[in-house]
This record gives sequence, C-alpha cells and structure tokens, in this order.
Amino acid sequence: MRLCSVGAPSFRRQNTAAQSLVFSARARQWNLFQFRMRLWTLHPKYLDAKGLVALWREALLAQKVLRGQTKGYRHHPQLHRFRAHAKPAAAIAAFLKTVHDESVRRGYEFDVSKIGRCRIKIQLPETDGQLLYEWTHLKRKLKARAPEVLAAHKKIPSPEAHPIFKIVSGKIQEWEIVIKPSSSKPRRAAKASARPRPISPRRKSAKSVPSPTRAA
Repeated sequence: MRLCSVGAPSFRRQNTAAQSLVFSARARQWNLFQFRMRLWTLHPKYLDAKGLVALWREALLAQKVLRGQTKGYRHHPQLHRFRAHAKPAAAIAAFLKTVHDESVRRGYEFDVSKIGRCRIKIQLPETDGQLLYEWTHLKRKLKARAPEVLAAHKKIPSPEAHPIFKIVSGKIQEWEIVIKPSSSKPRRAAKASARPRPISPRRKSAKSVPSPTRAA
C-alpha cells in the first residue's frame, strides 16, 4: 500500500503530461480546421465531389452555430457575412438550399430535412475581389486533387457567385486568410551578390592590430 501511495503522484504527473500532449494535438487540429473551413462565395457547381461534400458538412455546422445549438465556432470568420444579416439562420439555410440543389443535380443523396426554413429572399453583399480570390484558391486546390475538374473550368472567364451573394466592387475581405503559393514568395538574393556591410572603425582597428605570437 505504501508503494502505491508513493507511486501515485508520479503516475498522475505522467498522466497529466499525456493529457497535455493530447490537448495540444487537438488544439493543432482545431487551428487547422479553422484555417481550412470555407463557405464558398463561388457557386457550388465549380466544386469537385470532395469539395461539395465538405461544403455541405461545414455549412450544416455553421447552421448549428447560427442557431445557437453549439458553443464552438461562434467567432469563425466565415460566419461574419451571415451574422450581418437580420436573420442569420435563414441566410445559412438559403446557402444550404443551393448546395443541396447542386447535390441533386449530381445524383448525391444529401438529407434536405437538415436544412432550416427560409421563407424570405436572401441577398448578402460580397466583393468581386473576394470572389476572384476564392476562384484562384479553388483552382489551386483542384490542380492538386482534381485536375480533370480544373480542366473543365479553364474556359470560364469569370466565375459565377452563389445565388445568395450580390457581387459589388471591392477588395478581398479583411477576415480572409490569404494563402499565397510558395512560388510567389520573394526569394532572398544569393549571398555572393549581397551588398557588403560597412566595417565599423572599431572592428577595423581591431583587425589591424597583429595578434601576439608565441615565443619559440
């Protein structure tokens, strides 16, 4: 019994450390999810199968948040546009309706009963800068996971927006997390071509003093 009582604190410390690792891993997963979650301004017809399913799930989650049915995700930047409407729950329901219509067109079986009621016409303002940024972002994703879908979009001069968004002139939204491709990042110049730094007088005088030599 004494051995158990002595060993218990050590076990608790190990257990706490393990829980801390699990918590930090879940935090990283949440940050990654928060980074990737997107309620597209683009019309869902441009999405590949994986993108459309992901949009359906994330929009259903957004609907729960806007209805107050979950405590998480309340401050997600993708919800700002819907919260700005007088009836946020109706706005996300209208958004989901178009996603479901696209699923029906493709022969998918999304459960329409999960969509809330929307008896009014929804119009949310969005900028052309945001729309074009998402178009570039989507094409980058399709290039990696669905090149055949990207090939079908090559002749499209300008993308169509989701029906609930009214496009106006403007820049990318402040809440957007802009992802730049690695190739567009400026590279540092080579060290050989770098401009030499001026040597301070103190360092220069120190270099001019010969080092003492050892006696033979």
